[in-house]
Amino acid sequence: MSLIDPRAIIDPSARLADGVEVGPWSIVGPDVEIGEGTVIGPHVVLKGPTRIGRNNRIYQFSSVGEDTPDLKYKGEPTRLVIGDNNVIREGVTIHRGTVQDRSETTIGDHNLIMAYAHIGHDSVIGNHCILVNNTALAGHVHVNDWAILSGFTLVHQFCHIGAHSFSGMGTAIGKDVPAFVTVFGNPAEARSMNFEGMRRRGFSEDAIHALRRAYKVVYRQGLTVEQAIAELEEASKQFPEVELFRQSIQNSARGITR
Repeated sequence: MSLIDPRAIIDPSARLADGVEVGPWSIVGPDVEIGEGTVIGPHVVLKGPTRIGRNNRIYQFSSVGEDTPDLKYKGEPTRLVIGDNNVIREGVTIHRGTVQDRSETTIGDHNLIMAYAHIGHDSVIGNHCILVNNTALAGHVHVNDWAILSGFTLVHQFCHIGAHSFSGMGTAIGKDVPAFVTVFGNPAEARSMNFEGMRRRGFSEDAIHALRRAYKVVYRQGLTVEQAIAELEEASKQFPEVELFRQSIQNSARGITR
């Protein structure tokens, strides 16, 4: 049984599973699907086509699934897909995709999106990510699992943020951030690796030491990116963590933050 406040406005075509709660003065538009156990606070606007999974919590004044302001967008039926167990705090804005890219903005599972963050069209957020207050992702941004973007981080279009990476407060990212790397500044510069995050997630000391050596190969030896990738090949055979780091560099289309 859904728990809908009588002051909420629910479009007849919206599909709400059992256990969904919708607070007062919230609007759930057409082509919105909400999974079991999700709680929508007051004054939230949900616009479709949007699919929201189970056990999410969306706080007041958030706008989820709105059209993108991208000037190429001409009203095509693009989508937003949100997974399970996400927390979307106050005033968050999330836009649907465009047909010029994926036609879909995608958010995975177990993410914390803090107050006033923005997720632009066609962006892809993995699992267990944290976007701290006022973080803003332009269109086409990919954020991989366990990444943390600190408050007021800005990310340029088409950038890829590697798994387990970390940005400091007020960082402006204009190039790809490799997996595990910590970046600070405007423009962003690589400072170290997210070693504390690795320890909290149970990475072995051997893997952490291997990544520390790999970081020095890329950032301390004066090698070109191509030379560094080749230098990391042997270590990547022994440590999948180093292979993840190496692949995130090798696959970069924009160039990496250095």
